[in-house]
Amino acid sequence: MLHSIASLTSPDVAAVVRRSRMAVLPLGSIEQHGPHLPCGTDTMAAEAVAERLAGHLDALYVPFAPYGVTPIHAGHPGTISLSRETFESLLRDICSELHAMGVDTFVLVNWHEGNTPSLDAVATEVQDRTGATFVVAQACYVAQRIYRNEGGELTHGGGIETLAVMACDPGLLRLDRVAEPARPPGAEALDAMRRSREVYGFVTDVTELAEEGWYGRPDWATADRAATFAERVAGEVLEQLKRVVAARRRGTGDGSPRTGKDEEER
Repeated sequence: MLHSIASLTSPDVAAVVRRSRMAVLPLGSIEQHGPHLPCGTDTMAAEAVAERLAGHLDALYVPFAPYGVTPIHAGHPGTISLSRETFESLLRDICSELHAMGVDTFVLVNWHEGNTPSLDAVATEVQDRTGATFVVAQACYVAQRIYRNEGGELTHGGGIETLAVMACDPGLLRLDRVAEPARPPGAEALDAMRRSREVYGFVTDVTELAEEGWYGRPDWATADRAATFAERVAGEVLEQLKRVVAARRRGTGDGSPRTGKDEEER
């Protein structure tokens, strides 16, 4: 069952927090995704995974603003980028308010790479100040690993992102506008370079990757894959989340994330 803060009464919110002490927040962006995907693709994907995860955890689901830090797409119609200062201030305030309510574990489910520096900055700051536990789940990277062996690729506007929209609202797809896969020379190498954890560089405009603002294989997405997309990604995030929280809470029982069911059993 999804416990969304916007749909609950104040006493109901208090009950969920008392039971689980955990909040799940989705983070995405509003930015161009080519002629075939909606500008809210990243936010839709983050919300789909976060909602499923919050349900599994019996945690409080807290919608975030749909916007992210996305200057790489500035100048393209449909892109609205927040400054890092604005994004971080909003996230910091929300998390601080939730902590005051009794939340002590925050799971930030992200589907937009441009948000990552801000997520890390706020999470470490608030965790250091309050003692709360923060976990960042890069759902897009989790999806990339899950679908890699099936030929799925995490490219901007490509197969995995098309799959996410197909899972959320297939009526928003405009696949007739991209009859052929797009493979701009050098795009994959640039993506690998900027995502490396060892030696990496930067891309400051999406047209450096692809002149049209997207690339990949939208035709890879299928209805069968879409039917299980959110559950597969959320399930893998859940397994990794348990290990991360256990490491953080080592020495306090088994360290597993608390859920409403756990509290009821106690």
